[in-house]
Amino acid sequence: MRTVISGTGLIVVALAATLVALVFPVWSYADRSGTGQAKLDAASVPTRWGPLSAADRDFLVRVKRAGLWELPAGQQAIERAPTRAVVEAGEHLVEGHTFLDARVREVAAQLGMELPSQPTEEQQGWLREFTEARGAEYEWKFANILRRAHGKVFALVAQIRDSTRNSLVRRLAEDANTTVLDHITMLEATGQVDFDAIAANSPGTPPPSPVSPPGGGFPLPPPATRPKEQTGPSSPTS
Repeated sequence: MRTVISGTGLIVVALAATLVALVFPVWSYADRSGTGQAKLDAASVPTRWGPLSAADRDFLVRVKRAGLWELPAGQQAIERAPTRAVVEAGEHLVEGHTFLDARVREVAAQLGMELPSQPTEEQQGWLREFTEARGAEYEWKFANILRRAHGKVFALVAQIRDSTRNSLVRRLAEDANTTVLDHITMLEATGQVDFDAIAANSPGTPPPSPVSPPGGGFPLPPPATRPKEQTGPSSPTS
């Protein structure tokens, strides 16, 4: 016996097949391990303030390490910088990272996290460069190495503030944003920052230290553009 399917029946069958084809990828993809959400959840730790992701934990470590080298860098500038503008930048580094260090230790304690006690090898190298430099070379290195480092941190803080699901980390990112922006402003107020070099290295990883020109010597701005004394913006408040 031949089975006769009407035109309406064919349409119904075709619609049903299309619906199955559309639905199958949706539920099968959601059930697969290895999706973005699955990876995110697998790397997160539940806390009473929201999930603590791997990026959140890395952010806390970076905030702590920033203070471990920028605090002594600021103290050194206060003691030996030949111009008032660099001394004031050092004062803001000390004030800002004293505040941020207390905040990150508080947040880490609430989240049960351990924090590093030493800066990275790269950061230690920057501190050695500051110690070995003198006069105008010292001020140039101080302003440019720190300004480039702060530029990278500033982008990271914005990313964490935007993406974290943990309220403690979110508030810490807000404090870090205020502090880092203040430090960037003070470093730029020294008149020593090479904005062309920063633009040439963005996006990307800046070199660990300024590079001398082919002819030798250390690149310095023209004397007329170098500030004698400047008063920068006030320190960040909590």
